[in-house]
Amino acid sequence: MSGEAYDVVVVGSCMTDLVSQAPRLPRVGETIHGHKFFIGFGGKGANQCVQAARMGAKTAMVCKVGKDVFGDNYIQNFKNNGISTDYVEQTGDAATGAATIIVNDTGENAIVIVAGANMLLGDAELLKMQGALSHAKVLICQLEISPDTSLKALRAAREHHVKTIFNPAPAVPDLSPEFYKLSDIFCCNESEAEILLGETVATVEDAGKVSLKLLGRGCGSVIVTLGSQGCVVLSAQDSCPKHIPTTKVTSVDTTGAGDSFIGALAFYLAYYPSLSLEELARRANVVAGLSVQKEGTQTSYPYQRDLPEELL
Repeated sequence: MSGEAYDVVVVGSCMTDLVSQAPRLPRVGETIHGHKFFIGFGGKGANQCVQAARMGAKTAMVCKVGKDVFGDNYIQNFKNNGISTDYVEQTGDAATGAATIIVNDTGENAIVIVAGANMLLGDAELLKMQGALSHAKVLICQLEISPDTSLKALRAAREHHVKTIFNPAPAVPDLSPEFYKLSDIFCCNESEAEILLGETVATVEDAGKVSLKLLGRGCGSVIVTLGSQGCVVLSAQDSCPKHIPTTKVTSVDTTGAGDSFIGALAFYLAYYPSLSLEELARRANVVAGLSVQKEGTQTSYPYQRDLPEELL
């Protein structure tokens, strides 16, 4: 299957989400009563892959899970979403990654992740995926796996002339300069931009300023997502950042909305490569806006059939 052509290849993380819903987030040392608990599928890489697949993209996931029930269930979840599992490896050396998530009644969340098997994804898996990458249209990477693995994947994509979307999440202040130069689209949210640049990003104007600085580090283009305020986009051809507002919706659960945006962005980049960056972002905004209106992470992600016709 090494020569199979994929629209979107994701090198990244899988997490089993252990979700508690409570009236509010607990304070330090405090125990509070929640009103609902469920186990879901998460992890930035897998989330982004699932959203791209549900949009209709032919996708492959390159990841590592444990030889445990969470790992077995995750592989089945990929198959249920029509995602190729040819590059999903299981290891006995670590547990499948897990995320403990608390969501309050207004849809805000607090998350603790234990990366587990995700951190063992490395050179052997990257070597195995070269055939898939050589025929791919878009590669997505993030930072919930070893940064070195993400960097090598981005380098390989550049060698194969595959477009890259890099999501520096969870963000680190000392990100290797090479990440910027290897990103055709560098996509982060406001808090990630703050960590990368050490500057407060509270407004659309702030996002515009940081997008210029991020672009100056060598990215092909930059998108700074701002939740309910939409996003700010800037490409190398432009000197002025553009604000792309989003339609106001009633938010139920924002968990994974950023990943929905990136998965949708990858789909549009693969299928409509001639669209402007602003139009790619506008459409991805709408998809992410649909996701926050339902509970859960991947369970909230819309399918192609859920989208207005003008988005396709």
